[in-house]
Amino acid sequence: METNGVCRCGRLRIAVRGKPLVTMACHCTGCQKMTASAFSLSALFPAVSFAVLAGETAIGGLHGGPKHDFCAYCLTWAFTRPEGMDDFINVRAPMLDASVPLEPFMETCTAEKLPWVRTPAAFSFETFPEPDDFPSILAA
Repeated sequence: METNGVCRCGRLRIAVRGKPLVTMACHCTGCQKMTASAFSLSALFPAVSFAVLAGETAIGGLHGGPKHDFCAYCLTWAFTRPEGMDDFINVRAPMLDASVPLEPFMETCTAEKLPWVRTPAAFSFETFPEPDDFPSILAA
């Protein structure tokens, strides 16, 4: 199964194969600022299942650690290459066609979560889990 996604202006087009390994809401203040919202919503895929079909990206965020890719034209935050997890790519779930489940399976950085926010996430972490934690999370 291939799922396509586009940015707001339609210039950046992406595709992923298969279902996400996990969906998540990140409550860190960085994600709050980059989304201008209470949290970012993403879907983790194996990097080999991801492709940029059209358009150009620009690196955004703090330019260190994780690499946050944005549409170079409209600056929609499209995907992130998590630091220390080169085999994975974290796609902003709202970019994808509606066939991908958006409900977060886990939530991260809950220590920074706005006090009124509630999600249906099955697992919560006060910080971002270490790369070594992901095999047990993905097995759940």
